[in-house]
Amino acid sequence: MNTRVSQPFDVVVIGGGAAGMLAAGTAAARGMQVCLVEKQARPGRKLMITGKGRCNLTNDCDVQEFIASVPSNGRFLFSAASAFTPRDVMAFFENQGLPLKVERGNRVFPTSDRAVDVVDTLVRYMKRGGVEMLMGQAAKLLLEQGHVQGIELQDGACVLARNVLIACGGASYPGTGSTGDGYMLARQAGHTVVPLRPSLVPLVAKGTDCSEMMGLSLKNTAIRVLDTQKKKEVYSDFGEMLFTHFGVSRPMILSASAHMRDMAPGRYRIVIDLKPALRPEQLDARLQRDFEMNKNRDFINALSALLPRKMIPVLVRRSGILPETKCNQITREQRRAFVTLLKAYPVEISGFRPIEEAIVTSGGVSVKEVNPKTMESKRIKGLYFAGEVLDVDAYTGGFNLQIAFCTGRLAANSMQ
Repeated sequence: MNTRVSQPFDVVVIGGGAAGMLAAGTAAARGMQVCLVEKQARPGRKLMITGKGRCNLTNDCDVQEFIASVPSNGRFLFSAASAFTPRDVMAFFENQGLPLKVERGNRVFPTSDRAVDVVDTLVRYMKRGGVEMLMGQAAKLLLEQGHVQGIELQDGACVLARNVLIACGGASYPGTGSTGDGYMLARQAGHTVVPLRPSLVPLVAKGTDCSEMMGLSLKNTAIRVLDTQKKKEVYSDFGEMLFTHFGVSRPMILSASAHMRDMAPGRYRIVIDLKPALRPEQLDARLQRDFEMNKNRDFINALSALLPRKMIPVLVRRSGILPETKCNQITREQRRAFVTLLKAYPVEISGFRPIEEAIVTSGGVSVKEVNPKTMESKRIKGLYFAGEVLDVDAYTGGFNLQIAFCTGRLAANSMQ
């Protein structure tokens, strides 16, 4: 990358992530002179780690399904998603020479299972269009009479352009370069920034149960998320979760976190069905058989065929049955109460982990101040926004990268 640029450009893109690279390549393909400003030595750092290094780049669904998967301001994305649908994104990458595959939940991955191949595809797309890549950090926008004129970098260099796209991500995973610069630039242009909070983030649990089961991974488990304030279920899912030293994590939990709006200690409870394949009466019959086989053993020593080893002391304590109770002394009421516990093990949530650990940032530049048909600022002519810097965020499954790609594409195609 160069270190200084003097000639004026048609477009300056701030941020070399998914939205920025797609937008830069798109604008260049339209014949525009484009400069991409990225603070990291290599673009696409956050893309490299998405999907556990495999990069779930979109979801093979229609526009309505996509919008339904964006709980924050999904309707704002209708024009962008209609102009560059999830299937258009898939066709784009395959036309660029990257074979794709569709997995469970319509999640789309590169056939190679290598996120670096997605990044390399976008870099090649930019290079073919002649995008100039500049290593640097935007310090402020150059504004004049309601029009953007370019940007000034931290080293004092000015990059002039009649269009500027802010696509430098949110505040999650700051090690990849997402340190909230876009919000500072947006405020400079007079934009409102909706307060930030983590989304798709691990959850902190009350008490010591989870830390006692730290490292225990549960597969084929069902959960329900209850909002105790509104007294209703806000989410349910089936899949994998992990107990940690602070609470719970893994994909199912990350998805659940996106539904926990206005988090407050004690407001949300996760109810885990540890045996979702068994109806309560089937589980009761199973317990009766286990207790009969172990009738002279202590209760705590009779559960190894039913539960993971780390979970047994916790479940026994929560059951209220003394660990040394012989199985043949356990009453029907105690047994049925234990069945209820196994089918609805409660975990009280006290909060989110820090935003730095979130996959995406919720909040950001208010969409009320951005034209949904162009991604252009309603306050400053020639200023555009795309990706995570906007106040839009989605569930897991490739939807957040779809937001990045479709908003970046629309912004680039709207520039004059």
